[in-house]
Amino acid sequence: MKLRSTALVKGFRQSAPYVNAHHNKTIVIMLGGEAIADENFANIVNDIALLNSLGIRLVLVYGARPQITHQLERMGMETPYHNGIRVTDSAALEAVKQAAGQLQLDITARLSMSLNNTPMAGAQINVVSGNFVIAQPLGVDEGVDYCHSGRVRRIDIDGIHRQLDQHAIVLLGPVASSVTGDCFNLTSEELATQLAIRLKADKLIGFCSLQGVIGPNGNVISELFPHQAESILQQREQAGDINSGTVRFLRGAVAACRSGVTRSHLLSYKVDGSLIQELFSIEGIGTQIVTESAEKVRQATIDDIGGILDLIRPLEQQGILVRRSREQLEQEIPLFTVIERDDRIIGCAALYPYPESLSAEMACVAVDPEYRDSERGTRLLHHIQQRASQRGLKTIFVLTTRSIHWFREHGFEEADVSALPDAKQQLYNLQRRSKVLTLDLNGQAARLPAR
Repeated sequence: MKLRSTALVKGFRQSAPYVNAHHNKTIVIMLGGEAIADENFANIVNDIALLNSLGIRLVLVYGARPQITHQLERMGMETPYHNGIRVTDSAALEAVKQAAGQLQLDITARLSMSLNNTPMAGAQINVVSGNFVIAQPLGVDEGVDYCHSGRVRRIDIDGIHRQLDQHAIVLLGPVASSVTGDCFNLTSEELATQLAIRLKADKLIGFCSLQGVIGPNGNVISELFPHQAESILQQREQAGDINSGTVRFLRGAVAACRSGVTRSHLLSYKVDGSLIQELFSIEGIGTQIVTESAEKVRQATIDDIGGILDLIRPLEQQGILVRRSREQLEQEIPLFTVIERDDRIIGCAALYPYPESLSAEMACVAVDPEYRDSERGTRLLHHIQQRASQRGLKTIFVLTTRSIHWFREHGFEEADVSALPDAKQQLYNLQRRSKVLTLDLNGQAARLPAR
């Protein structure tokens, strides 16, 4: 019997919780002209088709900045910018309409492809464009007349929802009409942002040349709150960067998050599969901007000792947790994750690494009794998983006497004591007879909140 690789099966199973989480959700995807011009765009289209087949409601907003510039150059024209917005006079508007119209046809053609032996075989996607957006002129600013550059005035939300209900993809570009019958050139980021807000979308997704927002250490910043993204924006703008894809998207993401769009994602248009990896894996691959909450999951500090003790002492007295002294907690505080709400610690968990076996123990898991009916334990587990993965660890294990089913529901499997690292086996308490459960970080995903 021929043996086959199980990688596909593992990946498919791991993505199942995220498929369920995203089904019937509304996502606005912003495709800048740079992304469309990149050689990887064909793969992005394939992934968009896959999202549609999974029952995700998609609105695509495309930009045409480089294509418009190229068209203007062919016509021997040049347009000035004011505050990062192209000033579009009547002659330039013709170039804008030509470039935008051609992109609309090209994108529609790509989404209509259904050849055999391609990822879109049998897709049969309905792509709908129309006058869903009514524009108005930007007018005059600081003495500069924007002419035919405009902004969103009104969006036919009901009309878009009717198309999404029919499983169509709604495709909208940077040219929109006004109540006077004139055409105006809109920025794709403003259009995408307004659509996400007014549609009450679950996500706004954008693309840039990098993998997301890059931090000072050269690594991708996985998550930002709006105030953090705004700080990065100010730094970039002060440095003279006002038109890069990252800056343009961050402006929209901050506005969207503050208006109720819970998650905005910034990905690379150069990386094949970045859209799928971001939406259907535990850690994602880009940067997400998330709404700020009254609760924060963060690494513990020495100031959290009192709050952690208040949480775990009742559980220690009941024999659910192993007793820890204050001195021990002070030494181990860098290993702890806490949930803070209104300056109060309402949840905690610790990660004890065993680098020699590429594993770690999740221990001292506690949630305030007043807050146990929500998903706070799951959020702690999510954070612990991320910390373990960042350290290159492959397995998380727990020792528990009371919460066996909760851990099994979150992907852990029962194991023998021999599955523990040697150092932990020597410390195993035979009298407590704790059950051993393990989670393979590269295999079955815990049931965590979707990115």
